[in-house]
Amino acid sequence: MVKRLLKEPLVHFFLIALAIFAMHGVVGDKSVPAPDVIVVTASKVEQMGSVFTKTWQRPPTGRELKGLIDDHVREEILVREALALGLDKDDTVIRRRLRQKMEFLVIDEADAPVPTDAELNVYLNAHPGAFETDPMLAFQQVFLNPERQGDAIARNAASTLEALATIPSTDPASLGDVTQLPPVVELTGKTAIAQMFGGEFAEALDKVPVGQWIGPVASGFGLHLVRVTERKPGRLPALGDVRAAVMREWANDRRVALEDRRFAEALKRYDVTIENLAVARTVP
Repeated sequence: MVKRLLKEPLVHFFLIALAIFAMHGVVGDKSVPAPDVIVVTASKVEQMGSVFTKTWQRPPTGRELKGLIDDHVREEILVREALALGLDKDDTVIRRRLRQKMEFLVIDEADAPVPTDAELNVYLNAHPGAFETDPMLAFQQVFLNPERQGDAIARNAASTLEALATIPSTDPASLGDVTQLPPVVELTGKTAIAQMFGGEFAEALDKVPVGQWIGPVASGFGLHLVRVTERKPGRLPALGDVRAAVMREWANDRRVALEDRRFAEALKRYDVTIENLAVARTVP
């Protein structure tokens, strides 16, 4: 019976068709991959509509919303094609943007907790230099112009200083050379004094005894005879006076520490090789 079946033309046709089908399954065209799937979710459509509404102060029309969706699909396809071609590799702008987004993730995590007053007080006392009030000084000054005084400036400074020290009724404004610098400076922060007269002058005033004429003290303008009339040292303010500044610096330090910790953990997963180390060490 089997021999009779094998002689039937219909059986021959069936076997040939089966062979062709099997061969097509094995060696068929596999060059066309399955298409990538792009799903534009309802939440994504809602987000696009919300952004449009905030921008234009009205909801999008059906045509406008379709345009937004089409543009999103176009962007998704082009981005995937670009990634497949490796166009993201060695691109400075993309690398910086990716780094920025990673740092934003850290910022979001760092901003989460709200510090207690106890934590802020600890931070305030651990960083007094960042929050201390500026020392303040009030003083009088007599200006001696080197261009006008010439070689006699040292001698004239000594005689003027003697007059101020021995004759209390002497009016300082009547002495010295004409200048736009104020002869009397009321209680002013040291930083502002440095901006007005120069940093070296402001530092020198720290060593001047209150109520005594001394000099000459040099500035960027020339020489000065100086009498400090009042001094208020800098102080560490109470937390209530600088809460916003302490909170800002505390949060910034926490973010930096978190970034460093995250990076240190990530670094453990990489084997870093620096080629031409001798040249790298010469780079400032």
